[in-house]
Amino acid sequence: MKLANRKLLIRVLGGLLAVAAFGIAALGQKPAPPPFEPGEQLIYKAEISKSLLKKLDVATFKFSTERDSVVATALTNDSPITSPPPYSLKFTGDVASDGFFTKLFNINFHQHVVSRVDPKSFSVQQTVKLDEQGKRVRESEANFDQKNGKVVWTERDPRDPAHVPRTATSDFSGQVNDVVSAIYYLRTQQLDPGKTLSVAISDSGRVYQVPVHVVQKQRMKTVLGRISVVRVDPELFGQGGLVNARGQFSVWLTDDYRHIPVSARIKGEFGTFDITLKKVSHQQLDLARE
Repeated sequence: MKLANRKLLIRVLGGLLAVAAFGIAALGQKPAPPPFEPGEQLIYKAEISKSLLKKLDVATFKFSTERDSVVATALTNDSPITSPPPYSLKFTGDVASDGFFTKLFNINFHQHVVSRVDPKSFSVQQTVKLDEQGKRVRESEANFDQKNGKVVWTERDPRDPAHVPRTATSDFSGQVNDVVSAIYYLRTQQLDPGKTLSVAISDSGRVYQVPVHVVQKQRMKTVLGRISVVRVDPELFGQGGLVNARGQFSVWLTDDYRHIPVSARIKGEFGTFDITLKKVSHQQLDLARE
């Protein structure tokens, strides 16, 4: 594989967390409490196929949610809400390369994202990210000032503390999410086939308006059985988009109150990535086994 193509592939794979995360949407009326609270964990496997490469393991994805009472007060002191909630929602997304694909192309990547969200407004308060691509390591933090509508993002190289950090600042209005909190925000929304939503997502200090198209309902065989699902197509790819590359993204979610994403497909220049749910747990209740 040519060096230029290899570097581009690493960037694409490193961005899979954002792509897969954003596709997790919802159907039906908003339950109380939300179906993902408390203690839900979702585990996925990603595979790639292209020409002679058939279904090679690429990565493992994990998503989880919990309450974070320690950080909540510090993050909501400047909030316009007069009576801040006693906790923040803490969403965690993690993707790591694995399988024969990693050995074949000597490509290693790991991305860990922690998103803290105000449970009342469901706007993101803080995003902390660790991004490892081979020997390259970056740590970043984005803090959201809801009162003044401004996000400040800072990225550092932990291996070179003397290096000047990268920074970016953007304005926003209304509710805004990051790539992980968007998972859970959309799971609380009413999505009907033919409907299109516009969701504000901040990544690396920029704010994007991402259209999400609800395409159709169908039956699908999944780890949870043969069930009714809905297909959702977020517009993540393209010039000026969240992922600056050509591609197409579709995700399928359970058509019930849990709104669990069971499958996703990403078609790009490097082939087709299939992301499949392998396990979902909620507190002590295992709904599926690996």
